Amino acid sequence: MIKRICLLIYFFYCSAHAQIESKAYYTLDVNNFYGTVLKHNPDISHLITGHPSGVILSFQRKTFGDSAWQRLYNHPDYGVSFIYQDLDNEFLGKHLGLFVHYNFYFFNRLLMLRIGQGGSYATNPYDEDDNFRNVAYGTHLVSASYALLNFKKENIIQGLGLQAGLGVLHYSNGNTKAPNKSTNTLFLNAGLTYALDEDIPERVEKEQGLSKGAEPFGYGFILRSGVNESDVVGSGRFPFYTLGAFMDKRLNKKSAIQLGAEVFFSKALERFIDFRAVGGFNDGTTGDEDAKRVGIYLGHELRVNKISVITQLGYYVYYPYDFEGQTYLRAGLQYYLTKNVFGTFTVRSHAAKAEAMEFSIGYRL
Repeated sequence: MIKRICLLIYFFYCSAHAQIESKAYYTLDVNNFYGTVLKHNPDISHLITGHPSGVILSFQRKTFGDSAWQRLYNHPDYGVSFIYQDLDNEFLGKHLGLFVHYNFYFFNRLLMLRIGQGGSYATNPYDEDDNFRNVAYGTHLVSASYALLNFKKENIIQGLGLQAGLGVLHYSNGNTKAPNKSTNTLFLNAGLTYALDEDIPERVEKEQGLSKGAEPFGYGFILRSGVNESDVVGSGRFPFYTLGAFMDKRLNKKSAIQLGAEVFFSKALERFIDFRAVGGFNDGTTGDEDAKRVGIYLGHELRVNKISVITQLGYYVYYPYDFEGQTYLRAGLQYYLTKNVFGTFTVRSHAAKAEAMEFSIGYRL
């Protein structure tokens, strides 16, 4: 009996100790912002008439180095944020967005870089009858991303802190439906932070050599797909498919470089070629041009736990029809479902002009 009681006491002690060790610490912050829409494309000049403003509400969990990736990135925060923005233009309307984000810290945690990715609801998108001047968004739902670079001081008094700095906020539907000139807002922000727990544990310091972890060359395959529309409003949304193969070299636990090749099949481009051929544009389009393209790309992968930030620069080596330019960019997020299987969400663009939002599944050998 005494032995059982001792075992029971030991069990409760271990459970309580585990709960203490695994306790989560959260913070809230609210920021007001005020800025201007950047004229990245002359076609949106008539939409830049005021100064957008709004509010950012955020909830995040702090990390203290319990996992290697937390120590590797100097104990970042991760969480969710909500953004309300009034674009101060009757044709652009307002936005309501939901994001996931990371906060990265520098200079003794006084400088914060936040990167957020999510989606937003545009209250007043393009409508051929009621809102034909809004060439920025062709849909209510758009992809959205934002970044903050803030000076930040937490827990100045009773959990309250301050932060202020610069930010940029981007909306685009990735040409899932035309028109899609997109908007980029550059803004100043300032706000308050609040720590739900004032007494926080000590952070585990990064050990020497933690970032090492180079691996041999890896190889893999990827299938990308989605729907998009050409720039011709009303031409219709069609599926596209991209088949690719790649090799990569993981330099360390943070970074990898990639070299890949891919073949693009686009029904929207086929439709666009037919449109130019029969539309009397006299640009030499006959309708017999091949809509397929073959590209090669050089890329970089920045890994943060199971999530990676993907950036790639590509060039069409087979380019039978001139459409938007022979170089392309791709950027987005990749998530490792297992060690070998991953899914990605990326936007492929030509300079500042998006062609497609791509949903992909891949396998790395």
